[in-house]
Amino acid sequence: MGLHKFEHVTKEIDGVNYRVIEAGITQQRADFLQNLLHFNKVETRLEQEPPQEGKEPTFTLLTPDVTFNPVVKVYNRELRTPDGRRVTPDYWNQLTDKTNPNYWDLKKKDFLNR
Repeated sequence: MGLHKFEHVTKEIDGVNYRVIEAGITQQRADFLQNLLHFNKVETRLEQEPPQEGKEPTFTLLTPDVTFNPVVKVYNRELRTPDGRRVTPDYWNQLTDKTNPNYWDLKKKDFLNR
């Protein structure tokens, strides 16, 4: 899911509805998002997806807050990094650890100008 789709996917687990934040992600990605969301006081749950032969295990990150939408939170600049900076789409997607420039300043992005 991530910031690429504006979907409202939910999943019921033990009678509780959860919003899927991202599915099919690696352990490293799951750890990054969990740490970021816990810092922003968003409760999360990590579920391991059924293993596939010869492939690394993948995970689904969920939250019981069914109103949570990462697209809205990131583009409204509502989330913060642990050091107080506002989370940008590039930071959320782990393209960079910098939170500047803003998503609309494409000409200033280092990784695009290489």
